[in-house]
Amino acid sequence: MGIIKQLRQKMKPYVEALPEIFNYQIATKIFISIWIFLLGRIFQALLRSSGRVAVTSGDWKFLFTTWQGLAILLLGLISLFIYVAFDLNSKIVLSRQILTGKKVSLIECIREGFLSIGKFFNLRGIAVSLYIALIAPIIGVGVSISLTEGLYIPTFISSFIESSVLYSTLAGIVALIFLSIGIANLFILHGMIIDNMSIQKASRKSRKLIEANWKDYLKQNLLFILVAAIILALVAIVFLYIPLRLIAVLSLPASVRRALTVFVVVTGAVISVLADLFSTPLYLLKMTQLYYSYKQGRRYEFAAREKESHTAHKIAAVIGAAVMLAGVYFMTDNFDQVFPEDTDVKVIAHRGGGNEGNENTESGLKAAWKAGAYGSEIDIQRTKDGYYVVNHDGDFARVADESRKPEEMTLKEVKMLSVGGDPVPTYEEMLSTSKDRLILFTELKGNTADKQMADDAVRIVKQYHMEDQCVLISLKYDLIDYIETNYPEIQTGFLTFASFGKTAKLNCDYLGLEEESATKDAIDAIHKEGKKVLVWTANEKDSQKHFLCTEVDGLITDNVSQAINLNHELEHRSDLDRIVDKIKTML
Repeated sequence: MGIIKQLRQKMKPYVEALPEIFNYQIATKIFISIWIFLLGRIFQALLRSSGRVAVTSGDWKFLFTTWQGLAILLLGLISLFIYVAFDLNSKIVLSRQILTGKKVSLIECIREGFLSIGKFFNLRGIAVSLYIALIAPIIGVGVSISLTEGLYIPTFISSFIESSVLYSTLAGIVALIFLSIGIANLFILHGMIIDNMSIQKASRKSRKLIEANWKDYLKQNLLFILVAAIILALVAIVFLYIPLRLIAVLSLPASVRRALTVFVVVTGAVISVLADLFSTPLYLLKMTQLYYSYKQGRRYEFAAREKESHTAHKIAAVIGAAVMLAGVYFMTDNFDQVFPEDTDVKVIAHRGGGNEGNENTESGLKAAWKAGAYGSEIDIQRTKDGYYVVNHDGDFARVADESRKPEEMTLKEVKMLSVGGDPVPTYEEMLSTSKDRLILFTELKGNTADKQMADDAVRIVKQYHMEDQCVLISLKYDLIDYIETNYPEIQTGFLTFASFGKTAKLNCDYLGLEEESATKDAIDAIHKEGKKVLVWTANEKDSQKHFLCTEVDGLITDNVSQAINLNHELEHRSDLDRIVDKIKTML
């Protein structure tokens, strides 16, 4: 009992801080949302003045070669400073006020956070901001801004790294370097905000504190994470597991069972959202306590605070509960529409047959078709004598142990190569194999991807009368725009792994989004413009399941059979699975 009492005493100040944290989170989220809305309008005006509707990964040079692009970059950098200031720096001010027993002032938190932006207007400040926004969420050390906290290395990059021992080793070394930098500078923001240090002094101070207290820091972090995990597990058991088990074993009418299931899962979703809302501020509060403790050489205790009335929070809770109950009623009354049983997402094999067969070969196409794929994505490049062969990389080294590029070889020379025992096919051979079997998504690839390739690809597709069975795609938007403008009868698709602006208005029939950018808002916007959405390249089971439960039109993957099997499983889900999958997708 002594341990439990001691734990309750330690947790008490964190629990008492929840109302102030909630107020802060809501206020700053509103401010940041308004800023992002205004920023979007400014970006759109700049893009319109340049004659564009969007900037994508295939058009990145625009950002560095036009005044509009440079203005967008500058505004983006300023916005990053603002986001760090309001999403992290102000939280540290809030933590200081809570720890020192001062009356929490949201205006003071926001003011100090805003004024701290000036300290980042230097090279080190830019480096720190970029680290917080881009590196910290990937390596999982320190805190990151909410905008990028789910950031990860895209599949097409991680696959490229994993394909080579050298690249994997280099990536590991880089990760270790960033990890050491992150650990050494864990308290850099605290030094800048709490002690008003310059970024250089704050960095030196952080390194000294970590060197002297790294063992205790690890211990305190592990305890914090362990306690948080135990609390969340208990909440999940009490509010999710036990109620769902009772619903499953009790003899209830089907309509009542369905309504109660929706209520329990929605309650769990609300708790999950609240946990996410409080997690970073509470962790920063713990970090701030450790900063004070390490500075004074002994544990820093929370100062006593006056108890405040939380009537407004109680009223807000009642209103929130009423809204949730109304939502539960609507979802139950429209169950099949809100939680559809079937999925219409088509599975498309990557590089011919994905893992079903040899890469970009006829046998791979046949294997994908037999596995149940709707379509197949292939890559074409032009040979020295003007023929089109199928290959993904810039050369044949990886697949056929030939270091020459397609444009350096004749068709006869290419045909002498072997990809796992299969010959390198021509585009015509792939069309013939896929006809009346698969929709062929043909990527115009490599150094020879130009208007001549576009014209020739269209000619070949028409020669085989496969206009309705082929989609010409590319990472080069100018090629897709050229085909769509000059050959509107041909289906086109533009692939992008990053974009901003009105991407949905780009001149094409399909938009291929990398997993990270395939958000519900992006998917809805594309559909609103009458276009279709492809997601590439979703190989992990969880990622596939997520997108199979969304409104995307096609899923490009290497793991074709896995996606097909998941599709079948989704068609035979229970009510509970349908509800959970939909809620997870929404969140």
